[in-house]
Amino acid sequence: MAPHPNVDADLRDIAVAMAEESRRYLTTVTEVASGAAPDAALPLLLLAVSDVLASGARLGATTDVVPFERFEPDVGPDPDVEPLRANLANVFDGIDEYVEVVDPLLGVDVGRSSVSGDLVAIAGALAQGLRHFESDHVLEALWWWQFSYLSDWGERGSSVLRTLQAILAHLRLDVEDDVAAEAEYDALQP
Repeated sequence: MAPHPNVDADLRDIAVAMAEESRRYLTTVTEVASGAAPDAALPLLLLAVSDVLASGARLGATTDVVPFERFEPDVGPDPDVEPLRANLANVFDGIDEYVEVVDPLLGVDVGRSSVSGDLVAIAGALAQGLRHFESDHVLEALWWWQFSYLSDWGERGSSVLRTLQAILAHLRLDVEDDVAAEAEYDALQP
């Protein structure tokens, strides 16, 4: 893609990096949803969400991006993400739903969420920005990624990252007392 003549080089670099990270995230989530690597699903998603949140933090730290046009260019119909959500819900069957503090600054109200729903919400926002980027609407892509990070997918990503880490911790650390004692004994032996 040739550089857009009116887009600042630094912003273009951020957009290129965000597009690459969006593609990686979408590929990982799609592969996990396919059931191709069930034993690696949690570690892969933990890494993918962590990486995309790091890219999102860069967007959050960037001065507000303002597109040239005051309307969103039409990049075609939104993709149907329901099959992806349904497949992820199957992967997380029995552990898909979780509770979280809705807004830690405004109170202690809790709400329900789902791993599959959050992963797909992130995917949808990243895909929308990617569609703008691939249509050479670079500022529109950056605006979309930045706005949706601050308004939705950054929070969804933070919540689902914590949940994925908690699931992984429970799987690896929740063991019977005698198994833990034996492992501790073995670890202390020379």
